Amino acid sequence: MRMWLAILRRDLALLLTGGGRRGGAMLPVLFFLSVAILLPFAIGPDAAMLARTGGGIIWVAALLASILPLDRLVEPDLDQGFFDQWALRGMAEEWTMAARIAAHWLTFAPLLMLAALPAAALFNLPGDQLWRVELGLLAGTPGLAALGVMIAAITAGLRGGAALAGLLLLPLAVPVLIFGAGGLQEQGAGGIALAGAVSLVLLAIAPFAAGAAIRAARE
Repeated sequence: MRMWLAILRRDLALLLTGGGRRGGAMLPVLFFLSVAILLPFAIGPDAAMLARTGGGIIWVAALLASILPLDRLVEPDLDQGFFDQWALRGMAEEWTMAARIAAHWLTFAPLLMLAALPAAALFNLPGDQLWRVELGLLAGTPGLAALGVMIAAITAGLRGGAALAGLLLLPLAVPVLIFGAGGLQEQGAGGIALAGAVSLVLLAIAPFAAGAAIRAARE
């Protein structure tokens, strides 16, 4: 457990700073806010239209923002042999990937939920709909984090892996998007619950699939 916590702390620092790459944890948030700022100009000044479409646009922006960190979730550590070292020290790849999923969610989702507050103001969302957006993101973003790490592990080391990872994540994340956006309705508690259920399934599957992908890449 001590070693798992040490890996989690390292992953948190790595993903927050970007591991020497530009952007770090702020890059997805800035992208999310850029979409939220630009789309009201495209939709027009109709406040009712903005409020009607804003929640769905926030969900689409969140999904697109989740693609940006994929290239630094697994591949840099795979290239530098960190997974080999942890395996030699007795840490199974599944536990390593579970730590990576937790770190990815902690450095991605809370910032996105904070950024949803000014985005909701730009779309003139009423308070109750903002509350449903936040609950939906809380339920759905763990699934997006698990899916992102799993796809990053599968595509690590492949030529054009970053672009391929984005193409794979979008269709696989559609159930989270549908149920999360479905939770925006007044009687949308079922949608939020289903988004949470999909997240739980992905959280259960992703460490094993990602761990198997890391072992396959080593061979």
